[in-house]
Amino acid sequence: MRIMRNSPLTIPKQCVSTLLIVLLLTFAACTNSNTTILQAKVDSLKQQVAQAYKPGLGEFMSGIQVHHAKLYFAGKNQNWKLADFEMGEIKEAVDDIKKYCTDRPEVKSLSILYPALDSVNNAIKLKSLHHFETSFLFLTNSCNSCHKNTNHEFNVIKVPDTPPFNNQEFKAK
Repeated sequence: MRIMRNSPLTIPKQCVSTLLIVLLLTFAACTNSNTTILQAKVDSLKQQVAQAYKPGLGEFMSGIQVHHAKLYFAGKNQNWKLADFEMGEIKEAVDDIKKYCTDRPEVKSLSILYPALDSVNNAIKLKSLHHFETSFLFLTNSCNSCHKNTNHEFNVIKVPDTPPFNNQEFKAK
């Protein structure tokens, strides 16, 4: 038998077919195994997310109520930096409600608050006590309007008469 250099290697067609079938089966087995492992990881992560703590609407509203009171005393004392900070906290809570409480129909009524929030923001920017007092009352009434719209009229918000905490100074430094 004579071997020729640079000649193509000839493999019988039957061997090529068998080799392809073996490769395909090996690939399929590897892919199936990887898919099963990946699916198990995805399922585990989904379960963890489903069981993760998700604050309810009440927790967010309680936080807003605290910031509402702190906002009032900051504005009454013309501590505009603190008032601006408390407005930021209220806006953040409203944004979080829209993000985390999408299953609650009450979320649709949040838009009632936007004009009042804008009004309080403007008063803070102007550093106007008079404008702040009227816009804060507008905000408080807007909260109550939202509660009425969502059948929570029993939850009445008022202008606070005492600070929510006795360990915070509301006067500007």
